[in-house]
Amino acid sequence: MPPRDAAPSSDGLFNQSLAKGLQVLCAFNGAHRSLTLAEVAQRTGMSKASAQRSVHTLQTLGYIGKHPSTRRFLLLPRVVELGFNYLDAHPMINAAHTYLAQLARASGETATLTEPTDTHMVYLAQVLTTQHIPVLTPVGTQIPMYASSCGRAYLSQLPTAQARTLLEQAARPARTRTTLTQVEPLMAQLQRCVETGYATNCEELFIGDMGIAAPVFNTRGEAVGAVHVAPPTSRWSMADAERQLAPLVIECARAISRLVPPT
Repeated sequence: MPPRDAAPSSDGLFNQSLAKGLQVLCAFNGAHRSLTLAEVAQRTGMSKASAQRSVHTLQTLGYIGKHPSTRRFLLLPRVVELGFNYLDAHPMINAAHTYLAQLARASGETATLTEPTDTHMVYLAQVLTTQHIPVLTPVGTQIPMYASSCGRAYLSQLPTAQARTLLEQAARPARTRTTLTQVEPLMAQLQRCVETGYATNCEELFIGDMGIAAPVFNTRGEAVGAVHVAPPTSRWSMADAERQLAPLVIECARAISRLVPPT
């Protein structure tokens, strides 16, 4: 994972050492489950000496270990504590679980709660369907706003100029042959969500998957996330999904919204 933009040199409170440690943790992912020291340095943009200091510190603290045979570095379970503490204290998750379970049961599809991070939506909670073999999308997964129903549902509730800016700032590659990538058609999708109360996505992220999403608000009326289901094209047409699933998704999102306090 490339390092994020550094803090301005005028920021006297910015802790460069802490930033480097976080960059090292973020260098590991599903495609890079273990790394050599040289690979850590390359993926973080650090010198090898700087990467070594960060890795050693994280090793001492129990966040990084070394495989006994390959001698490659890898994350240890203690890293999970960092994310769990966030999830455990999250008011939207605490409010959502019962209603996500109801949505999954009523729709026969997996129900997911997301919130925004930069130009993406991150999965916060999920209740898997028991009626079909579900596709596992772990909590923490990020998907782009522009091509996802949950992202569009969230964007639709922002001031128009703010939503447009987020779309313009985002990289918008065509994930499939049907992905909308131009800003004006995407803005039209957001307006449709304003009018109907839900957003859609038909095979724009993954072939074979659709999305039906509704925005989630806090009790002050501020958009804070979205709820969505992802019905597969093997079982649903978009027309049937909109007719049967959209009302259920909207109802779930509204129920959650009544319980989410302002931050």
